[in-house]
Amino acid sequence: MFKSNKKGQSTAEYAIIIGVVIAAVVAMQVYVKRGIQAKFKDASDAKVAVDGGSDYGVNSYKQFEPQYSTTSDMVSSKDITEKATVSAGGGVKREIVGEEVSSRTGTQEILATDN
Repeated sequence: MFKSNKKGQSTAEYAIIIGVVIAAVVAMQVYVKRGIQAKFKDASDAKVAVDGGSDYGVNSYKQFEPQYSTTSDMVSSKDITEKATVSAGGGVKREIVGEEVSSRTGTQEILATDN
């Protein structure tokens, strides 16, 4: 009398399985993205051997080399006129009047390295 609809049940089971797989992929996306970012960070932090040598130690590559450049009598100045208008309710409107002028005087010497 009652027919069992096995075809509809199997379609629903497939849909549920596909939904679970999609949910798992979406949930893992965060961890995969973090893993890829970590690989990029590791690659950028990797120490590079100097002059093609095999020394990959801590001191083999220096991103900041003290005494690479020297400055003397360096003076920087900035001249700007700013107008601030306070309106009702506490709003502040700021505008630059005239031109912003920046200047720097002094000498800078970049030293050649023999590494």
